[in-house]
Amino acid sequence: MYEVIVIDDSRLMQKMLSDMINRLEDYHVIDVASDAYEARTLIKKHEPDFVTIDINMPKMDGVTFLKNLMRLHPMPAVVVSTDVSQHHQVFDDGAVGFIKKKDIGENDDIFFKRMEDIMLRLTFLVQRYHDKKPSNKRRISSELDRVKNHPDTLLLSRPARKPGEKIVVIGTSTGGIETLITIFKELKPPLPPILITLHIPYGFSSSFAQRLDRLSTLDICEAKDGQDVKPSHVYLAPGNQHMLLERISNKYKIKLLDGARISRHKPSVDIMFRSVNNATGSSAMGIMLTGMGDDGVIGLKDMHDSGAYTIAQDEATSIVYGMPCKAFEIGAVNKVVPLYDVVKEIEEFAQK
Repeated sequence: MYEVIVIDDSRLMQKMLSDMINRLEDYHVIDVASDAYEARTLIKKHEPDFVTIDINMPKMDGVTFLKNLMRLHPMPAVVVSTDVSQHHQVFDDGAVGFIKKKDIGENDDIFFKRMEDIMLRLTFLVQRYHDKKPSNKRRISSELDRVKNHPDTLLLSRPARKPGEKIVVIGTSTGGIETLITIFKELKPPLPPILITLHIPYGFSSSFAQRLDRLSTLDICEAKDGQDVKPSHVYLAPGNQHMLLERISNKYKIKLLDGARISRHKPSVDIMFRSVNNATGSSAMGIMLTGMGDDGVIGLKDMHDSGAYTIAQDEATSIVYGMPCKAFEIGAVNKVVPLYDVVKEIEEFAQK
């Protein structure tokens, strides 16, 4: 049974939405919220599989809440609102569906059919989130989260003897969604290939890659095993596999690996950074953006010690100054820069 939280400031609408969603097979409304702040508390408490969001709410509008949700705790969300002017915006902000409120009351069957259609189309996405989300019995104190598997358990450090073609690699976690959007809205070709590992639930990596692709002049996709790596193309690691770079006959290819979490994550930034150092050494650029924890620190130090150019986002512009801070503290970073300078750094690296 998939658990849903309904977010709407109208008590009547909360009841109507709850009654209709409860009619759907395999879906159950676990709680309701009247504003974004109440919703935030309930989401932390229940870890729902799905939420509905109204746009016009007190304290914080639904579009702002949706952006924050997708940045800090991405999950399937359907916007239910009378404000059709925001229809396209909410999809850009990460919503997976939109339903007009006027369909409710005029004809409840139309609304029910609309919701049912959305659920049928998105069952795979909700299922993936349901399978991957942490349960109340498996919090941060669990064995899985406490054990930090070293990159050596999956990929040994064998730095490239000869540098290859230029490549840019980016690692990020908490706050990474909005940060990457900010960067890729501004980047313009020609550029070296760019690889990204973002800590994001399985099922969301594909839709986020598509969203980035719509917003950018670069070609952006979710990475596939064996894929050729091309200039001015961007490859996002799938949410359930490690992404590596391989160099075969002086050509770059993507390699995807299953296996244990490394540095508590799969995909792991450490594994991507290390693979790039093994493939191309000093001709790479490594970028550590906002994120919680220390994934990527070991791999970025590998790159730095091989002569690659490495930068980290500064504290002032980071949502969470964890990963960039740890990288700086161990001497893995050539330069600390604010978010608004990252684009310039990439373009200057490409032109050198």
